[in-house]
Amino acid sequence: MKRYLSLICLCLFSVCPLMAAETADARANPRLSTDEVENQVALDRAANPLYQSQLLTPLRNWRDGVASDTGLNLAVDYNALLLGVSDSPGEDSASGGVFRFYGFWNLLGTDGPNKGSLNWKVEHRHKYSDIAPADLGFASGYAGLHGPVFSDQGTRLSNLYWKQYFGQGQAAAVAGFLDVTDFVDVYLLASPWMGFTNFAFSTGSASMDLPNDATLGAAIGGMITENVYVQAGLTDANADPTDPFEGFSTFFDESDYFKWVEIGFSPAQDQLYFNNVHATLWHIDERANGTPDGWGINLSWQQWIQDTWLPFIRGGYTEDSGSLMEQALTFGFGYQPIPQRGVIGAAFHWGQPNDVSFEGAEDQYTTEAFWRYQLTKEIALTPSLQYIVDPALNPEEDSQWVAGLRVRVAL
Repeated sequence: MKRYLSLICLCLFSVCPLMAAETADARANPRLSTDEVENQVALDRAANPLYQSQLLTPLRNWRDGVASDTGLNLAVDYNALLLGVSDSPGEDSASGGVFRFYGFWNLLGTDGPNKGSLNWKVEHRHKYSDIAPADLGFASGYAGLHGPVFSDQGTRLSNLYWKQYFGQGQAAAVAGFLDVTDFVDVYLLASPWMGFTNFAFSTGSASMDLPNDATLGAAIGGMITENVYVQAGLTDANADPTDPFEGFSTFFDESDYFKWVEIGFSPAQDQLYFNNVHATLWHIDERANGTPDGWGINLSWQQWIQDTWLPFIRGGYTEDSGSLMEQALTFGFGYQPIPQRGVIGAAFHWGQPNDVSFEGAEDQYTTEAFWRYQLTKEIALTPSLQYIVDPALNPEEDSQWVAGLRVRVAL
């Protein structure tokens, strides 16, 4: 274990600190997360790496030519995560990987603002070690997820939906199999693939009871004034990404839904992705597995300062349901000295575990710092370090360290 932690910590402190957060030059859609397929493709193509590798240039040129000629945008990536935990009563390390094939196909109105496209993402999630990184938190006595997307589910669907813009690009609607984290409570560093590793710093600050990926449903959102947007959606609460088409049965027969309404403000529409304050109200029905119904509200503020700093404050409150936290507060920052070369992030999270999920558990405190560095157009490294105070499910320990290394190879 000590050797494992030492290796990861060595990688963490030897990486050059000159890193960059995403900027508006990436042309990301301002109302969607970095994980949404169109945004992920745009951000990867705008990457500004340390080394300009030419190895895959012919393949990238072919891909870009297909996109230009047909509107079909193709992408693949492979992601790996290694984690080590100190003072664990159970497993103290985990590792795993995820292969993803995703893209979008512009089929309607491709030359105008009201385009329509088919969007998809298919994955294979697997572990290298005895347990997957997604399970290491609970195994080590932490009420949370150190690497939520790095599970051992095998082949799965994350999303497959139609997206239609209308109102001269001022609004959009989606319908199909959704990943609601692409739309709900979005902020710039929420992505567990590109931002913080711990789920506490992602969608809902661990206080939102989210449905699984590939949840059948629909959502709509748009600008109602120059500065204010509204979005809302309804999806299946019993979704299973490993058997997504069973969603047609659970959506109509079980009729258990996750619903949300979000209202947000920004100085201008083209700044929504970076300068944003919003409130998200959500409700989830009792599920087929017996998890009770519940509701909550989440608040978020982020401010992009001089294309360099991104301070943020986020939090949430939940009544019942099966969320990890009943109350949560998060604050932190992102930092960029060089556009499109990665991001430095640091944040603190306080959480009161949900009594429905963890009866009698005490408050828990999480801090994480990470550096994501774009070495080449294809390869990014993200060492991270977490410090846990009062792990809620491990009362014998006052604190834990969690060292991680995430590697992403993308085309």
